[in-house]
Amino acid sequence: MSQIETKWSFVSDGGVTPAGFSFAGISAGLKDSRKKDLALILAPENSICSGLFTQSKVRASCVDICEQRIKQSLGHIRAILINSGQANACTGDFGMQHTLIATKEISELLGINQEEVLMCSTGVIGRPIKIIDLVDNLPYLVKELKINNFQNAAEAILTTDLVEKKMTIETLIEGRKVLISGFAKGSGMIYPNMATMLAFLTCDVGVEKEEWDKMISIAVKKSFNAISVDGETSTNDAFIGINAGKTINKKFLPKIQLGMDIVCQSLAKNIARDGEGANCLLEVLVTGSKNDSDAIKIAKSICNSSLVKTALHGCDPNWGRIISAAGNSGIDFKLDIVDLYIGNFQILKKGKLNKFDPDKVANYMRTKMNGKYLVEDVVSIALNLNSGTAKGTAWGCDLSKKYVEINSEYTT
Repeated sequence: MSQIETKWSFVSDGGVTPAGFSFAGISAGLKDSRKKDLALILAPENSICSGLFTQSKVRASCVDICEQRIKQSLGHIRAILINSGQANACTGDFGMQHTLIATKEISELLGINQEEVLMCSTGVIGRPIKIIDLVDNLPYLVKELKINNFQNAAEAILTTDLVEKKMTIETLIEGRKVLISGFAKGSGMIYPNMATMLAFLTCDVGVEKEEWDKMISIAVKKSFNAISVDGETSTNDAFIGINAGKTINKKFLPKIQLGMDIVCQSLAKNIARDGEGANCLLEVLVTGSKNDSDAIKIAKSICNSSLVKTALHGCDPNWGRIISAAGNSGIDFKLDIVDLYIGNFQILKKGKLNKFDPDKVANYMRTKMNGKYLVEDVVSIALNLNSGTAKGTAWGCDLSKKYVEINSEYTT
């Protein structure tokens, strides 16, 4: 296999997306800002869809409908309608009715069955969709369906996000170009409990439903289920992946899995870095565990600790908070053999305090707080349990006064 066939490359041209998929994003007047707020993904015939959704017991009706339709159709989904501005959660019968009305209208415009249409909503909980505005604008949304509208679709799903989150990668497999694209939204109410955000992935390789379900689950476990901004799980969380196209030899599926992992981890890190009021990305690597699952749980516990996050914001190398958060993960480990690093500075060596300069560690953190976005703004924490060969990574961000300001005035 040639070198190019073993690698995935980033595609900078926003007009290049997986073959056969088209996207749209418009302003339908759902947001007072008049920014884009309605998106659409249209997949080719014979596409296969898998989805993972919020584990919250309080869920928007669109989440239930998505799960039902994916199951009943055996994954044969053609379209995803996405609105931002109103979560349409905790809105009673109106929420269900509005979702059914919207999916029926868009299915008729597209000439497909209503059961082949999913809908995802995001925005303020308790507020119903402005259904008249939405329905009136569906013809314009369909008219805008173009392969090169990927950027508009990515913009239309945002709420408090500061930046759009999108990515396309490509590779060659036996001389055939293969592409994977993904876009996501998320800034607040982010906690890894499948998965606190909306995210969508498309791939132009045909994969059977059972295999695709497994691949989606693997990708999410190592990405969206390994991030935290504020420990809050939303009512509307959804990750949906669709594949369509000619099949490939099954021996290349691990390479497709790698591409999915790359896209999902990139989008997940973007969500964590774009946490409301955040100034840096926190990356926690746990090694030397007995299995990957234990390592990810410990890493997530550290990322989710408010005390760790506030210390990070204050550039305070308070290593005790890190160890305390690890101890609260529910995973057994022996502190007396643990190594702990903040950046390149070793804080603990086999469980004992190592000699280090707190001022230098604080300066390292301060430099990252002011570093270039997603390039030089990553604070790294590494914990080696020295008890095995497994590892896992999680991502978070600092907790700032700005986060409090944003969320204390969210609906006012």
